[in-house]
Amino acid sequence: MNCLKFLSIPVLSLAFLIGCEQQAAIDSAQTAEAAEPVARPTASVEPAQSTSTNTLPDMFDCVRENGGLLIASHRGGPAPGFPENAVETLAHALANDIFIMEVDVAESRDGVLFLMHDRSLGRTTTGSGAVADADWSEISALRLVDNDGKVTSYAPPTLDTALEWAVESGAIIELDRKPTTSFRNIIDAVRAAGAENNVIIITYNDDEALQVSRLAPDMMMTAGIGDRQHEAGLIEAGLNPERLIAWTGTNRPSPGKWKGLASKGIESAFGTLGRPGERLDDQYWADGNPSEFDALATGGLVMLATDVPYKLTSTTGALKRAVDTAQAKCPR
Repeated sequence: MNCLKFLSIPVLSLAFLIGCEQQAAIDSAQTAEAAEPVARPTASVEPAQSTSTNTLPDMFDCVRENGGLLIASHRGGPAPGFPENAVETLAHALANDIFIMEVDVAESRDGVLFLMHDRSLGRTTTGSGAVADADWSEISALRLVDNDGKVTSYAPPTLDTALEWAVESGAIIELDRKPTTSFRNIIDAVRAAGAENNVIIITYNDDEALQVSRLAPDMMMTAGIGDRQHEAGLIEAGLNPERLIAWTGTNRPSPGKWKGLASKGIESAFGTLGRPGERLDDQYWADGNPSEFDALATGGLVMLATDVPYKLTSTTGALKRAVDTAQAKCPR
């Protein structure tokens, strides 16, 4: 199937969460309060008007109701020659039938938002030193390094560039805020790009989730959901269940919770990503049989965050059928 056809119509989005560091928010309704960096001044830009008759929540509802599954590639879906958090890597993932890509958003010393996971530049670029101590003129002159240590011809992209690409291609990108920037700055950039229909914003605790829901009530988000009381408390406090993807961790699949959330019209997300050798991605593939992934698909999961997206899209079985169902029955 043509991947651009699947993601051709823009969609209103709300933000929400995913990422391998999120598990702590799942086991307890009590979450640590995160300090929000001071927002940098931004120009007021009129959001672009969408002509879409569908919304991103509609698409997620369709996937859930039809037993489909969406795969989200961690850090954009890096592969040999394709470094993490590069627009070229996002395009490579999309060309391989992966329609949701998680990326990390940092901010340079002089206020430019760009894609970067680490606090320092050394691991993923030809540079060195702290991200917060570098101006964009320095960062933009660097080249990205893939996970095998190979220097590529690709430069770190601005968030604006990634958002423009998502709007043009129809892809969905999850935005994971790093400590050097703020949700307000990210949301302002999304609105300026007219990319509300193409993003999900990741949050890591209740305070972040409620902040994002206040700043961007029209966008989708991920948020850690614990027990029923925790879920009810968040919704009572202002979280919109129609814009919510419930993050359920990276340790233990929770089919009972996924089905319970689905009965209330809420989509679920789970991650098999994490530290190499310890993550479920590696454990599930250890015997060469991806049957555990099939169990996720049949257990009611709607979105799977993974470090091995290309392996999953090339499998057969229940997971592949669920992915194909999402594409066939829920075009955007």
